[in-house]
Amino acid sequence: MKPGLSVERFDAITGRYPSLRVALLGDFCLDRYFDIDPRRSETSIETGLPVHNITGVRCLPGAAGTILNNLVALGVGTIRCLGLRGDDGEGFELQRALAARRGVDLAGFVAVPGRHTFTYTKPLLHRPGVPPEELSRLDLKNFTPTPDSAQSAVVAAMDRVAADPDGADAWMVMDQVDLAETGVVTAAVRARLGRLAADRPTLPIVADSRRSLEGWPAAHWKMNAAELARLAGRPLGDLASVVAAARSTAQRLGRPVFVTMAEQGMIGASADGAVAHAPAHPVVGPIDIVGAGDSVSANLTAALAAGADLPEAMQLAMAAAHCVIHQLGTTGTASVAELRSRIFPG
Repeated sequence: MKPGLSVERFDAITGRYPSLRVALLGDFCLDRYFDIDPRRSETSIETGLPVHNITGVRCLPGAAGTILNNLVALGVGTIRCLGLRGDDGEGFELQRALAARRGVDLAGFVAVPGRHTFTYTKPLLHRPGVPPEELSRLDLKNFTPTPDSAQSAVVAAMDRVAADPDGADAWMVMDQVDLAETGVVTAAVRARLGRLAADRPTLPIVADSRRSLEGWPAAHWKMNAAELARLAGRPLGDLASVVAAARSTAQRLGRPVFVTMAEQGMIGASADGAVAHAPAHPVVGPIDIVGAGDSVSANLTAALAAGADLPEAMQLAMAAAHCVIHQLGTTGTASVAELRSRIFPG
């Protein structure tokens, strides 16, 4: 990897963030936190079971919404949300949470009658002097295919952004659902994404999938080492094998590939075979890794849109991940000021 970012390059890249337009396509969910005070616990008279009294409820955008939170924290000027929600109470809360964020455009965010809004409900026990303890999560998902009409609405929203000369400086695509074809990034949506990538070969399109990127169109693929191993069809037991697999994948796609490796940092490979390594920052104290991958996705997208090269974008992304993992009991974000303090300490 080339020498680290200079202060001048950091300022030049992050200084462009307020003028950026990012299209954020994928599965937006509602992160609903229940804050529980165990000192107020009771026993149900009717069942004899414990009663957890909720003293606070926080509704935040999750999944693709976590990437949005990070883009907002970076000061990105316009974020065009392309996705789906249910026509239900959770959908109302998600719409309200998204609309409250600065710079968010919800023209492509569609309510679908008869569908659940993807929701993660996270009960948190708060005890004095210790980090919050997350209890068993309660998920609300869809287990039937996304209706054709909803898929068509997403594709139409993509068409509008693609046709707009000022539509987007970069795209970020997040496929979060466990069951294929039940979320936003269906085969029809991926096909439209492939046409966009073919038409705009230099446009940054960062793609991440909870299941696998196998069969996806060419884009800036972002994954972890285990996901890369499954794509490669072989174990990747050391750094050299990860580098080789990332390089061959990038050359096959004709676009960059990013591979996160927890405490070993991140590998980036470009279509011309060049490879860079961004080391992870040392961990200090307790950590919570929830949201770290999303912060990496957001920072890669923003930095590439602002003209950063691969090593620069990776260095910014690893600084963001370090900020986020030290934010306990929440899905964190990193601001430009926080990135600066990590990259240029003291």
